[in-house]
Amino acid sequence: MSSAHATSTYVPKSRLAKWFESRLPLVGLVHSSFVAFPVPRNLNYFWTFGAILIAFLGIQIITGVWLAMHYDPNASNAFESVEHIMRDVNYGWLLRYAHANGASMFFVAVYVHIFRNLYYGSYKAPREVLYLLGVIIYLLMMATAFLGYTLPWGQMSFWGATVITNILAAIPVVGDTIQSLLWGGYSVGNPTINRFFSLHFLLPWMIAGVVVLHVWALHVTGQNNPAGIPIKSSKDAVPFTPYATVKDVFAVVVFMILFAWFIFYQPNYLGHADNYVPANPSVTPAHIVPEWYFLPFYAILRAVPDKLGGVILMFGAVLILAFAPWLDTSRVRSCNYRPVYRVFFWVFLINAVLLGWLGAKPPEGGYVLASRICTIYYFAHFLLVMPLVGLFETPDRLPGSILETVTGPGKQVSGSGMPAGAAAEPAKRA
Repeated sequence: MSSAHATSTYVPKSRLAKWFESRLPLVGLVHSSFVAFPVPRNLNYFWTFGAILIAFLGIQIITGVWLAMHYDPNASNAFESVEHIMRDVNYGWLLRYAHANGASMFFVAVYVHIFRNLYYGSYKAPREVLYLLGVIIYLLMMATAFLGYTLPWGQMSFWGATVITNILAAIPVVGDTIQSLLWGGYSVGNPTINRFFSLHFLLPWMIAGVVVLHVWALHVTGQNNPAGIPIKSSKDAVPFTPYATVKDVFAVVVFMILFAWFIFYQPNYLGHADNYVPANPSVTPAHIVPEWYFLPFYAILRAVPDKLGGVILMFGAVLILAFAPWLDTSRVRSCNYRPVYRVFFWVFLINAVLLGWLGAKPPEGGYVLASRICTIYYFAHFLLVMPLVGLFETPDRLPGSILETVTGPGKQVSGSGMPAGAAAEPAKRA
């Protein structure tokens, strides 16, 4: 975070602070990154979801470590150990419900974060690496969530693990090897749950590591904003603290209220009743479905009659997100000033929600046809709409500065709260 550190105004007061800062400038780094760091003055509440995601990553790690102290990753005892947590461990029910519903809240926040990035063009230069790190975090989240869903070892956990690991066998050459390594045998069983538990415990720490890189990359390039234009002067920016900090804290508190409502009033609403039945390899559930946040990709998987084709499209639906910076040909970042592409964006969002609804339906009749149509549009948005609309669209006039988007044309403010020159470095980079 060397670029951000250059804007720091932190001066150690005590002899101890000066001594420590000269040897490890940690306080100065935090000050430059989260206090004095200049942020665009027109940020809205969609920019608070990064803070919400960091908060929920912490919640998931803390509750997960505590649950791991009481969980037994053994096919014979896993289900009973979860019941033991729920019934006998002090506040075990709270930890378990916080962890289970925290995963859903995590994905609610990350989907808002992703669609905000797509709407405001935050993936465009110079933020490509920042965006790619976000896609990596999303992939790690999906892997962690799938592994965690299997651990209660109920009917849906067992059969979900069976279905997903079976589709891996469709991968040419290495598919059978990957499947055997995950299974640890010839079918889903005791070695499988051991492997899944180990990986589920490891991956959140990998996510935390990539989040550090993600925040670092953010402080190198500076934040995007709803107008999609760079910081041009100190009047376009305000210090991160208190302006952005207050909004982040408020948004986190509001989101925690929603989270608490699920924990205390609807703890099982986002789960599946079959997962309260112990895993039975002899009895297949009538309708095997993943958690809600995987349903759009599950719909894409089932929309293709060929097994390998379905696997390719399912993984491709996630990986194609990584190519957005190079598929979008428009010079304008924000959809606020792109009247044609804005319509296509909302169609894409509705299409994604519809895919999620179709993923929860049985793969028969009109549902399959609708899934195929939605799958075609999903990929067409990236491969056709993004490249072509950018070439032919006439964007609206961009404002002259970020300040103009807040005060209106020709109006001024008395002061920005930013030290002179503090915003110059982000302006050059953006």
